[in-house]
Amino acid sequence: MASDPDRSGSRPVASVARALALLDELGRAPEGLGVNELARRIGVNASTASRLLATLERGGMVERAPGGGPYRLGLGLVTLADGVLARLDVRELARPRLRALAAATGETATLSVPGPVDAVTVDFVAAESSVVSVARLGRPSIGHATAVGKVVLAFGGGSPATGAELTAYTDRTIVDPEMLGAEIEAVRERGWAEAAGEREPDLNAIAAPVFGRAGDLAAAVGLQGPAARLTADRRAEVLPAVLDAAAGLQRALGG
Repeated sequence: MASDPDRSGSRPVASVARALALLDELGRAPEGLGVNELARRIGVNASTASRLLATLERGGMVERAPGGGPYRLGLGLVTLADGVLARLDVRELARPRLRALAAATGETATLSVPGPVDAVTVDFVAAESSVVSVARLGRPSIGHATAVGKVVLAFGGGSPATGAELTAYTDRTIVDPEMLGAEIEAVRERGWAEAAGEREPDLNAIAAPVFGRAGDLAAAVGLQGPAARLTADRRAEVLPAVLDAAAGLQRALGG
């Protein structure tokens, strides 16, 4: 957490530097640390560490159990973290990962975010193959007919349609509610989804969820390509790359 003083061009404030060092040490010890141990770790006497900790405690940056006990990081840091995370643009964070995924697989990598009903494509990187599957920004990913849509049904708090007719986009679209329910449960169990010619007969895709810091579905990373090329065997080959891209984005979002 502490910055390099040589990069700032000015001398650091000693008390602030020590307070940051305390927070760094507590961040490495989720079980908490006592005053004497913290003082030893940052190279100050116990009374100095105690004053610093008391100040940080009043600001909510650290906390300790009533009656004493080790110090731990406080909930005030969560508020500060929220301020940082709120300005993170998921597209900006995802873009290098989409580029890498497209380059590694030769297929089109997509980023979608959950909408009120379906997921919506907000970014994509097209493959450099001679036959390219091009995504469309703003296009909804139908829940029962796309890989991304199934991710939203499985992890986004939604549920398969009941009592409503499911549109058949191709002869492979799942239109039986019970079959769709079983498919969504399978997606939850394995942690990713696929669709083979279910929205467009010549388009196959796989997708993985990206969870935010609170554990909610923040986005979905997808990979799509021509059915003749993105076969079942090929989908199995590129699946680890999709999962890695989703996991990397999730870490960047604080998930």
